[in-house]
Amino acid sequence: MNNRFKELQEHCHRLRQAIFRTICHGGGGHIPSSLSVAEILTVLYHEVLHIDPGRVDHPDRDRFILSKGHAAVALYTILAQRGFITAEQLASYGTAGTDLGGHPDRHKVPGVEASTGALGHGLGFGLGMALAAKMDGRSYRTFVLLGDGECQEGSVWEAALFAAQCQLDNLTVIVDYNKLQALDRLDHIVSLDPLAEKWRSFGWETRPVDGHDIMALRETFHVLPFAPGKPSAIIAHTVKGRGVSFMENVPIWHFRLPDEGEMDIACAELNLTADMEPAT
Repeated sequence: MNNRFKELQEHCHRLRQAIFRTICHGGGGHIPSSLSVAEILTVLYHEVLHIDPGRVDHPDRDRFILSKGHAAVALYTILAQRGFITAEQLASYGTAGTDLGGHPDRHKVPGVEASTGALGHGLGFGLGMALAAKMDGRSYRTFVLLGDGECQEGSVWEAALFAAQCQLDNLTVIVDYNKLQALDRLDHIVSLDPLAEKWRSFGWETRPVDGHDIMALRETFHVLPFAPGKPSAIIAHTVKGRGVSFMENVPIWHFRLPDEGEMDIACAELNLTADMEPAT
């Protein structure tokens, strides 16, 4: 267990380094929105999802949908870690002709299950996949990672109602609950509190978790579904910009690149060299 924890920690550390390097080299992207989901993606892709980069279209593969598509670079980097895309493809982000856009495109990037970015759509996609699995007698599970601001969308709650009605216990939502939305705090725009109770009232079995605690996430994912006949909702409490001190919980960093001095600080905190390669 201890060795596995260290392995997952290292995967997550490398993921954060790659997210930061890829966005900075690419000339733009959502750094804090990507950093906040690093542990979630690490545990999902290295522990939970039944997937095979050699059989991308296997009918019984688990499905993962990044509904908060603006965190696309986090998805690209974990797909590169798992061998769905190459390091060279990842490095093409931000260049002319790249397949890696600012939002993920399922027609261009292996391992991407849904083209997302228009917030509020991902759960509807996931609902359809989970329902199809039930109707076809398939064993695969569907996971949808939502942004918290995205949960202000009515389409999310329409899908939530229908998923409970259909008793889709093969469907799991993870809410990246970092409490920031674009350039302000969530509760200054449209408050979601009490968020866990809202999902529960819609018929979902719901559990909160520290979204940066690898072992807590691991334990939570390994007891899915939380209740037979009910979809599962994980409310992952996270910090937007986690890992770069001056970005953490600061709304202005939603879409911004560091200047020279900030770059030095970020590289030191992420253990990167001046040319943004891993220091160790």
